[in-house]
Amino acid sequence: MSPWTYCTHTSTLEFTMDNPRANLAEARQPAGTEPFQTYASARGASDLWRRFRRRHSAMFGLAILVLLFALSWLVPLFSREDPERLKLSQALIAPGAQFWLGTDYLGRDLFTRLLYGARLSLTIGFLAVGFGLAVGVPLGAISGYYGKWADLIIQRIADILLSFPSFLLALSLVAMLGVGLQNVVISVGISAVPSFIRLVRGSVLVIREQTYIEAARSIGVRDARIILLHVLPNAVAPVIVQATLNLGSAILIAAGLGFLGLGVQPPTPEWGSMLGEGRNYIFSHPYMATFPGLAIFFAVLGFNLLGDGLRDALDPRLRHV
Repeated sequence: MSPWTYCTHTSTLEFTMDNPRANLAEARQPAGTEPFQTYASARGASDLWRRFRRRHSAMFGLAILVLLFALSWLVPLFSREDPERLKLSQALIAPGAQFWLGTDYLGRDLFTRLLYGARLSLTIGFLAVGFGLAVGVPLGAISGYYGKWADLIIQRIADILLSFPSFLLALSLVAMLGVGLQNVVISVGISAVPSFIRLVRGSVLVIREQTYIEAARSIGVRDARIILLHVLPNAVAPVIVQATLNLGSAILIAAGLGFLGLGVQPPTPEWGSMLGEGRNYIFSHPYMATFPGLAIFFAVLGFNLLGDGLRDALDPRLRHV
């Protein structure tokens, strides 16, 4: 008996009646992972890095973030000051040799508080985006893969969340949940969920129609396995880019909540709350508001430039550029 040959967009799979179990194992491996693995194996991390570093703006953003992370976690090497200890005798000292960025109205070293605040602000950003990913990616995959009533319900929820500006949504959630680090992370994370739902759904709608997905279904692979091993790996590139861009937005939203006094509470150093404290001295001691504002600006700029660089590097249309 002549073999039945099934052709995909990149490979030819032969099914014979001699060893159907071997045919099934052979079909499963390339069917779902081939599009992602072909690029990863052929180009690899070195090619991705080569195309990423050609974007000078992306390298500048990466340098900003590396410097920010290094300073925030190595701050004990630069300063022995306690970021929360009050020293009223040295309040409102202008930047100089003793205090590089000056002191605040309670005598606390702004340089030390700024770097410790970087730890907290970056942590909030990563936790919030991680929450958004954990909720938005599965919902988007289910919505795009199954369609029908699941798609209808999930997309109406996403529409409701998208009807609010991200900051206003986070502000409303904090008002209901209360202030504090945990509630800030949840509120900012929920505001990021609908963007991941829409992004993943759009990618899955295209991927589920590919021939390798049809091949996986034809050999009896369960839907959950198809989604986890075949669909999501091929949708990972835009998710990485969106997550990187959302990190800057999460930091900005969390800083806005802190500025209004609804974020992390004093005396814990956090960029938004430091900016809020400095607004009362913006005319007499402008450095109190200037330095936290610049820290927020450079952190958001770094993540935005990094996200743009990753988008260009992961774009399949630019693989040969």
